[in-house]
Amino acid sequence: MRTADLTGLPEGIPEALHDEGIEELYPPQDEAVEAGLTDGESLVAAVPTASGKTLVAELAMLSSVARGGKALYIVPLRALASEKKAEFERWEEYGIDVGVSTGNYESSGEWLSSRDIIVATSEKVDSLVRNNAAWMDQLSCVVADEVHLVNDRHRGPTLEVTLAKLRQLNPSLQVVALSATVGNAGEVADWLDASLVHSDWRPIDLKMGVHYGNAITFDDGSQREVPVGKGDRQTPALVADALEGDGDDDQGSSLVFVNSRRNAESAARRMAGVTEQYITGDERSELAELAAEIRDVSDTETSEDLAKAVAKGAAFHHAGLASEHRTLVEDAFRDRLIKCICATPTLAAGVNTPSRRVVVRDWQRYDGDYGGMKPLDVLEVHQMMGRAGRPGLDPYGEAVLLSKDADSRDELFERYIWADAEDVHSKLAAEPALRTHLLATVASGFAHTREGLLEFLDQTLYATQTDDPGRLEQVTDRVLDYLEVNGFIEFEDQTIRATPVGHTVSRLYLDPMSAAEIIDGLRWAADHRTEKLRALEGETTSTSRSAESEPDTTAGFQRASDMVAAAGDEEGGDSAGDDSDFESDRTYPTTLGLYHLVCRTPDMYQLYLKSGDRDTYTELCYEREPEFLGRVPSEYEDVAFEDWLSALKTARLLEDWSDEVDEDRITERYGVGPGDIRGKVETAEWLLGAAERLASELDLESVYAVREAKMRVQYGVNEELLDLAGVRGVGRKRARRLYEAGVESRADLREAGKSRILAALRGRRKTAENILEAAGRKDPSMDEIDESDAPDDAVPDDTGFETAKERSDQQASLGDFE
Repeated sequence: MRTADLTGLPEGIPEALHDEGIEELYPPQDEAVEAGLTDGESLVAAVPTASGKTLVAELAMLSSVARGGKALYIVPLRALASEKKAEFERWEEYGIDVGVSTGNYESSGEWLSSRDIIVATSEKVDSLVRNNAAWMDQLSCVVADEVHLVNDRHRGPTLEVTLAKLRQLNPSLQVVALSATVGNAGEVADWLDASLVHSDWRPIDLKMGVHYGNAITFDDGSQREVPVGKGDRQTPALVADALEGDGDDDQGSSLVFVNSRRNAESAARRMAGVTEQYITGDERSELAELAAEIRDVSDTETSEDLAKAVAKGAAFHHAGLASEHRTLVEDAFRDRLIKCICATPTLAAGVNTPSRRVVVRDWQRYDGDYGGMKPLDVLEVHQMMGRAGRPGLDPYGEAVLLSKDADSRDELFERYIWADAEDVHSKLAAEPALRTHLLATVASGFAHTREGLLEFLDQTLYATQTDDPGRLEQVTDRVLDYLEVNGFIEFEDQTIRATPVGHTVSRLYLDPMSAAEIIDGLRWAADHRTEKLRALEGETTSTSRSAESEPDTTAGFQRASDMVAAAGDEEGGDSAGDDSDFESDRTYPTTLGLYHLVCRTPDMYQLYLKSGDRDTYTELCYEREPEFLGRVPSEYEDVAFEDWLSALKTARLLEDWSDEVDEDRITERYGVGPGDIRGKVETAEWLLGAAERLASELDLESVYAVREAKMRVQYGVNEELLDLAGVRGVGRKRARRLYEAGVESRADLREAGKSRILAALRGRRKTAENILEAAGRKDPSMDEIDESDAPDDAVPDDTGFETAKERSDQQASLGDFE
């Protein structure tokens, strides 16, 4: 079908597609339109990567908007949400408003009601349903990208339940599910009452094969000679061969998939030695600029290692990188500036990074439950291989597995090249998933009885697939008992209602087990406050607190110790009778205690204990015992104690971050990447925000301490910098420089000499102006201001600043270990 013949789209869209060079629909797209895609019919498109799934989604959404409806595009990853929004924004000149929403799980996103197309993660959509977003009933089309991820035990249940709720909210909803080719796509289509478009067609050829000896043997029987010298590795030879091109072909980029972060980084260092031979003079200059941008993102060894590789035309990509790192690498790879990326499989999950050649170097990875190295699923390997071949850029794509001998070559053909992808199966019946989703289903009004819950669950993929419906009933009953015992739901005759705190937990998007842990910990702190403060006062004083200063009601931020002192002690807050007169200027609970509390919850991925960690953190556990919000498990409770120490290790990372320990020191100390730090910080900020809400709702005075802990981890600073760090554009490092220069608050930013501020900000005029404007200064201009006019104490020298950081490091030296 010609795009000019498409009907049901907003005016001008067919012509715009033609102008983009899309004159004819691909066969799978044609089949989708014939199945009623632009007429509001539901559809499952199970087709290979690069076969035009995005245009299928766009045609469905645009035709839905033309009929007066609203469309929602659900993605599995935040990075993919931003990418898709940017792609869809080209339709705004035709009157189509596009919005994206991925964070703030407590928001109803009312601003999205004015958008025609909304891009969001499945978790965000679930939270919007929980928060009763009024515009949800206006949806006429929902696109679920990467719908095969219902097979994922972490993200799958959320996507599955969300689709079931949206279909219940809007019985006539058009659902368009996009998937890689899976074994049971028809079963997924039956679940969604949708037509199935199943195709193996690709716009350019994808040749899959195995490299053994000095050649690649492809699935069509052909071979390509790629010699490997004696003692040399296969991967560099394959990357160099792609860059050599083929006859009139230009250079081809490569994606190399490996099984761990460490392997990705080491492989990238080796590939840089190959790619630097193929970059031009102009590219070398551009790569140097890109490397400088990468260094600016993070002062860590990981950032430096990435910059060094990028300067030579190679890169690594894994979840330990900061999101800014990943975006820079992906963009430069799409622009063909970076010639090779060495990545863990996360890069195969839908992000648009096609290449000439894909090398699947590692087809096994360690699995603790499996007890060793486990072969990857066929679907996962096919997802990686599907990255090969860029329509419009490459004449073909090649995906290559590596073999050392003839037997393993034959095994790889049987296991992956000629194999069909596995079936996808619902993971909804696991208790952790049902805990969250049953409470949300009750709280948001989708069901009010046990029978109503089971009827709702009958609309899920699990119900379509299971041959044991009794199992779901049993798990449902266990979960309902748990929710009732913890005060999240209550029964009245046959009716189930969410309690006020249950509604809050659902809106906050918390796992009910996380909420129960937080509530128990905060109540424990209230009951043992005096006892623990006495214990803390008996220890060496740690961070500095000013008991002499009066609370400043005009400040942008007040310390929790001041707020509690001003509020006074609540009656009954302590378990000891005549201890009620006990006074302390300490903030309680402490930040470490609160960080440890949220790190104990199932919503926080804890750091693993490595060799030697148990002894180190056991010692730290007993040293800091008065700060914990709950009973420390016995060392003989092996699993519970191990989990407690893992939470402590994670909490210490957060404490280091909020004590202003340098990021590179943290990455080295805990064996993590900058992306891991950001991930832990964001999760802790969210959980502490939830704890603040729960503390307020339960009328616990710890709300002030929780707020301070949340802000300290949010900004990564000691408490004296919170006011400064809260000014847009300041951040943890600039806040410290300003403070050391005598600019200690946002009020000081409005009043202090401009030369002093400019000197503290290392002469960055635009940065200084933006900060002063954010602080509310009437005249933020830095014109004619000379930093050299600043007094001597306005420029803390590097030695002094390093000493300040070292002091914060010294405050908690345990954990500074190899």
